[in-house]
Amino acid sequence: MNIAIFVSGGGTNCENLINYFADNESVHTALVVSNKHDAYALARAERLGVPTAVAPKADLHNPDVMLPLLQKYDISFIVLAGWLPLIPDFLIDAYPHRIINLHPALLPKYGGKGMWGHHVHEAVKAAGETETGMTVHWVTPVCDAGEIIAQYKVALSPNDTVDDIAEKEHQLEMQYFPKVVEDILKSL
Repeated sequence: MNIAIFVSGGGTNCENLINYFADNESVHTALVVSNKHDAYALARAERLGVPTAVAPKADLHNPDVMLPLLQKYDISFIVLAGWLPLIPDFLIDAYPHRIINLHPALLPKYGGKGMWGHHVHEAVKAAGETETGMTVHWVTPVCDAGEIIAQYKVALSPNDTVDDIAEKEHQLEMQYFPKVVEDILKSL
């Protein structure tokens, strides 16, 4: 099965997934797509021998660009790993129950428009939460509203800074996200 990883930033989860599936005979990371030409994730993917593509907003929302791109690499599953733009409906329709997202909070809390990266961790800190975590969910037309597939939690202390919260949550991603993706792909 060929997967595409969509990413907007640094790409630590992207690199982790590429490495995790590197020797897997059933799953191949065939493409990394970013909406930003300068996303460091593209350099990580290229260093690991994975083809890359840039899909700025106009391309992302153009079925005549995105569908042929994904077909060129025979993509059958899409993983959003730090991807910020909403996925257009035509892609959701073309990949029904075949697109998942990683969110840096325990949904349904701290989800929706504008809730990404440090914005999420700042909100968790401001609310005085005693735990945070990561959520993997199916992508739907509504931001962060898809059915939850998996969640992992970590305890927080009142002394944790926003950066501490981010690091604790990121460690969960590094540990659990590739296995969650693998389990989903095995179930298809």
